[in-house]
Amino acid sequence: MTARSDLTRRGFLGTSLLFVAGAAVACSSDPQGTASAKGAKVTLTQWYHQYGEEGTQTAVKRYAEQYTKANPDVAINVVWGADTSQYETKLNAALLGADAPDVFELGDFRAEMARKGQLAPLDDVYGSAKDGFNQADLDYLTVDGKIYGMKTIDDVMVMYYRKSMLKKAGVTPPTTFTELVDAAKKLTTGDVKGLFIGNDGIGDSPYLLAWSQGRDLIKDGKVVYADAAKSIGGLRDLHSDKSVLLGFTTDWYDPGAFTQGATAMQWGGLWSLPAIEKALGDDFGVVPWPAYDSSGKPVARLGGWTQAVNAKSKHVDEAKKFLQWLWIKQSEIQIDWAVKYGFHVPPQTEVAARTPGLNKGAAKDAVEIGTKYGVSFPAEWTQAMQAEFIAAAADIAKGAAPEKTLKKAQSKAQADLDKQMG
Repeated sequence: MTARSDLTRRGFLGTSLLFVAGAAVACSSDPQGTASAKGAKVTLTQWYHQYGEEGTQTAVKRYAEQYTKANPDVAINVVWGADTSQYETKLNAALLGADAPDVFELGDFRAEMARKGQLAPLDDVYGSAKDGFNQADLDYLTVDGKIYGMKTIDDVMVMYYRKSMLKKAGVTPPTTFTELVDAAKKLTTGDVKGLFIGNDGIGDSPYLLAWSQGRDLIKDGKVVYADAAKSIGGLRDLHSDKSVLLGFTTDWYDPGAFTQGATAMQWGGLWSLPAIEKALGDDFGVVPWPAYDSSGKPVARLGGWTQAVNAKSKHVDEAKKFLQWLWIKQSEIQIDWAVKYGFHVPPQTEVAARTPGLNKGAAKDAVEIGTKYGVSFPAEWTQAMQAEFIAAAADIAKGAAPEKTLKKAQSKAQADLDKQMG
């Protein structure tokens, strides 16, 4: 979960603007011709989904103007359009036609798009800057040894905990799953539940449990999450003593349950930290999801949006140059985009370290957690796989046999993966 639109849905092409030599004009039916009249030799079309944070649309227009001012031969046609639920559908349709964007956002990076030849490899764009990016992001965007996308923001997901509640209960932040179960039970009193991971009581936990056991979802072309039956089976323990908050008025990606005192610990995103800090002051901390046991590892999930270059664009080289300028060379733009309109982390470690608001307190801790323990979904992971996996986890939480239930779901996921791999 990166950003949710609170705006009224509008026509996808209704707010397109063309930037040429520092001036903005309405996008015509022949944007290349309009750009040529202003002196630009190339027009790049860049698609964004409709962000909910105020100021984002103005910001991306400003970035485009800055680029054209520095590179007068290139005009940027910024298309600001569909909300998250519609964006991917419209993008997939556009990529099949003649009017596909040159540069575009991806909410969920898909390896299948790279293997179909829809995405241009970006290894040359990264160059020596590659070493400065979060390794989990690079792993996520790498397909068959090449990098096909560039993260624009990292959304780090961590465990929030109320310091005062844990102190009163004599509990320390959990470092293993057994400690998490025990802490949730001790922190459950009266109207307060020990842990909130989502209204369905599942949320991200199946992924976190697998990763914290040191297991993968997909490995070497095989779906392997049934190997994590032991850790995912722990959902029965979490739910058996009624210490997990269910059915709150807001879900895990909103801090409401935590700030209103309905739970002592909540899985959530860094984007919620400013609201939590405003409500609770310094009465909270953040930790990664705990290691399953002594042989496992702590984890934090990384979300966030990615930008890519259309491999079939007539201006691949110019698009790559623009992407490099925007998301590698312009650190001030990257900082502006990360924290001026929301609360996210720039993917380059050095830029994140000097981003205002991210260099102290719980925010700094969250950034360090993301860098050290961040894990992303495999690029082959699909919505169909996710639905089967979450459904299996929900059955396990209710008492179903972990290994048998996961293997059944895994076989369906493998068929999906085989189809992807051709």
